[in-house]
Amino acid sequence: MPNRLETWRVEAYNTAKQSENKMHDDNVARRFGFSGGLVPGVDVFAYMMHVPVARWGRDFLSRGLVEARFIKPVYDGETADVDATEHNGLLTIEVFSRTELCATGTASLPAVAPMVSLSDYVAVPPVAERKPVSPATFETGKWLGTMPRRWAGQDATGYLADVRENDPVFAREGLGHPGLIQRVMNRVLVDNTILGPWIHVGSRMQLLSAARAGDEITAQAKVTANYEKKGHRFVELDALVVANGTTPLAHCQHTAIYMPREQAAA
Repeated sequence: MPNRLETWRVEAYNTAKQSENKMHDDNVARRFGFSGGLVPGVDVFAYMMHVPVARWGRDFLSRGLVEARFIKPVYDGETADVDATEHNGLLTIEVFSRTELCATGTASLPAVAPMVSLSDYVAVPPVAERKPVSPATFETGKWLGTMPRRWAGQDATGYLADVRENDPVFAREGLGHPGLIQRVMNRVLVDNTILGPWIHVGSRMQLLSAARAGDEITAQAKVTANYEKKGHRFVELDALVVANGTTPLAHCQHTAIYMPREQAAA
């Protein structure tokens, strides 16, 4: 029988109010039909990951599989309830806010982490000079890199506070939260072009090794799709996220609207 887990309730926080992505700015987001600036999808994903980490602990951080799709916005200061049901080893996860279903996902714990070879992913630097985004920016088959990111000390503990994470495993074992891997996936886009307002809509992440606080994290990403749907321009990425240039942390697929229809039609 399915087993309903305890709801994880957070007060959502928009960590990106000052970011380049003005979809997180109240005034700009309202022009796109939203009630205010969007809490980043990668942070909603972090809220969702609390449940499998609480269920499986460090094992999940080393080899867990999680995916999510973002349906409706979560707004700063609003309550977000993360509900989960476990059945046959699979967690089905839903995020509700303002009585609306905002995100759905699943999580599981494979018996072993799959083998992934660094040699299958091409390490390239980000572009030397970012230019305004266009469909040609994300040509299918193109390899994209990121500037190294590192979260240590106060940056690491501050991140946990920002995403409302209180599981003691991170501080106790000096581990990096897997939500940081999702932030690096966003940087694949941001480090390689000048974007207007844009939206992260979904991700799949197979964890391969537990990140350590202070790791230098980069992504080696390939553009697997670039298409128009309902007037929006979408990009899909397949990436290996690596610590310190040597240790695969996660195999990720990442989908974003890089040019909303209001912008594409302008």
